[in-house]
Amino acid sequence: MSYNISLTAGYCSTLFPSHPLNMFKALAGICLLHLTTILFLFWATIDDAWWFTENLYTDLWGRWVMENNDNVWVYMDIPTSYRKDYLQAVQAFAVLSCLFAVFSLCVFIFQLFTLGKGKRFTISGVVQLISCFCIMVALSVYTDHFHRGEKNGWYGWSYIMAWFGWLLTLFTGIMYIILRKRVD
Repeated sequence: MSYNISLTAGYCSTLFPSHPLNMFKALAGICLLHLTTILFLFWATIDDAWWFTENLYTDLWGRWVMENNDNVWVYMDIPTSYRKDYLQAVQAFAVLSCLFAVFSLCVFIFQLFTLGKGKRFTISGVVQLISCFCIMVALSVYTDHFHRGEKNGWYGWSYIMAWFGWLLTLFTGIMYIILRKRVD
C-alpha cells in the first residue's frame, strides 16, 4: 500500500515540479482544459443539433423542419407531445451546468491568489462537480423522456458534445480535489 502512495506522490511531483515555469505551464494547461469544458457545455446547450432525422432537427429550444422539397428549413415550436416539465428541467439543468462551470473557473483563479496552501482548489472542484451533476441530469432526462418511439432519427453532435462536457467536468472536478493535496 505504501508503494502505491509513494508512486502516486512521485508521479505528481514529476507532473507538478516546484519550478515556477513548470507550475505556470501546469496551471495554464488546467485553465485550458477548463475552458474547453466550458466551450463544450455552451456549444451543446446553444447549438441546434440534439436530434436529427431526414427532414428535421431539434435541440433544447426549438425544432426545424424542411418544407416540402424546397430545401428551406422552417423553425417550429417543440411538439406538445414532449412533456413541458421534462423539457424545462433539461433546459434548466443544461444552463445551470454552464453557469456552474464558468463560476468554477472564476473560483479557481480567485483561489490561486487568495487562499493558502491546503485550501486551494477544493471549492472550485466541488462547484465543478455540481456542474457535472447538472449536465448529467439534463442528459439523463433527455435520453429517457424524448425521442423514445422515434426510430428514424439519431442523436446529433450537440448531444455528443454534452456527453463530452459531462466527462470533462467530472475529470476536472476530481482533478481539482486531488490537486488540492498534491500542488499545495
